[in-house]
Amino acid sequence: MLKTFVAAAALLVSAAAGYAAEPIEGNWKTQSGATAEIGKCGSAYCVTLKTGKHAGKQIGKMSGSGDEYSGEITDPDNDKTYSGSGSVAGNTLKMKGCVLKVLCKSQTWTRL
Repeated sequence: MLKTFVAAAALLVSAAAGYAAEPIEGNWKTQSGATAEIGKCGSAYCVTLKTGKHAGKQIGKMSGSGDEYSGEITDPDNDKTYSGSGSVAGNTLKMKGCVLKVLCKSQTWTRL
């Protein structure tokens, strides 16, 4: 009986480890030096600036999993919203915003 309980508890712990946060979640240092927090909001991930002159402003919303995400990203300086994408590789997040999928700008953010 005790062996069965211990085995069941071990299975639950290993199953819970499988439900870790997505790689995009966390705090990131932007190219401008501000800190952006990316966290779950509904079925997507919201990008909110935590420091800098636009602190508290949500600047993006993306969906996806693993290392590829897509959605919208807003330039906080001019409030223009672009189709965006994010690609995670270890502690690096490459963010890309495009107008008509032709004119694009990219930034590389670093995990804090």
